[in-house]
Amino acid sequence: MKKILLLAWLILGMVSLYGAGDLRIFSVQNADGKMNATVVEKALEANGFVISSNTEMNGPFVKQFGKSDFTQFNLLTAFHKVLSDSLVRSHPDAGIFLPMGFGIYQRNGDKNFYVSVLTAEAMKKIAGFDAPEFALIEKEVLATIKKALPGAKMVMSEPALPAQGPLLTRYVKPTDAASWAADKDSTEMMIEEGLKPAGFVLSNFTDYNFVLNEGTVPSPFDFYDTYSICKLKVINTVANTRPEAGTFAPCSLMVYKVKGSNEIVMGFPSVYNWISSAHITDPDGKAALLTAQKDFEEVLKSATE
Repeated sequence: MKKILLLAWLILGMVSLYGAGDLRIFSVQNADGKMNATVVEKALEANGFVISSNTEMNGPFVKQFGKSDFTQFNLLTAFHKVLSDSLVRSHPDAGIFLPMGFGIYQRNGDKNFYVSVLTAEAMKKIAGFDAPEFALIEKEVLATIKKALPGAKMVMSEPALPAQGPLLTRYVKPTDAASWAADKDSTEMMIEEGLKPAGFVLSNFTDYNFVLNEGTVPSPFDFYDTYSICKLKVINTVANTRPEAGTFAPCSLMVYKVKGSNEIVMGFPSVYNWISSAHITDPDGKAALLTAQKDFEEVLKSATE
């Protein structure tokens, strides 16, 4: 009997861990086409968010693959100026959400327009720590989307699959007070030079330290940069079955050094998040993602040498 009860508790624990979906998916009727990524972008800007990029993907899809299954497909990234400042000062690895992603799409023949975003709980899970700002940012995101898309319905994504690997990929490069500036330049140059041969596209770069130093309190970092990186083949392949996974693209790569530390930190949300949170079981989608993970890791490994 004790063994049966123990098994039951273990099963309940697994259900509680993976039972809740990691994505909120909003949908609103859009037969007239008035809803689009620009509507969402303007609403975010009006509510304290800074837009990093708003990239229309249909053109690239058609150009590279000869077709698109969507009338609209945009990758929008943004960060909340006030709340993100507080978050990254207390938790430097929060840079993997600077900016955070919004999946925006409408399929051919579908009269509904969709926006997908990560939940606060999912962000905590991916980052590996809890912080009150996650819930506060989520609150602002939800208020913004509800205002931008009147009458929109919200559903949770399917329960997350067990992760097949670490949710945060992180590398550290030793440095010191005398050489960190040169090490920064060489590290970022190697990252940028390694992306294109591996098939990655740099869609946006943010000098987040500049943003931090705009406030009244100086930045605690010598530098803090984030790169928005995507791989067109991955996005197109995954979008065929799980367009809501667009909230993970582009991927945010953080590269930073805390003042007084002796290391340069690099990290990004692993593709295992896509597979787990977006419930990706399609073999082609999984294969494309795992290849991208391997290639991205190789770029960062080279940068640490």
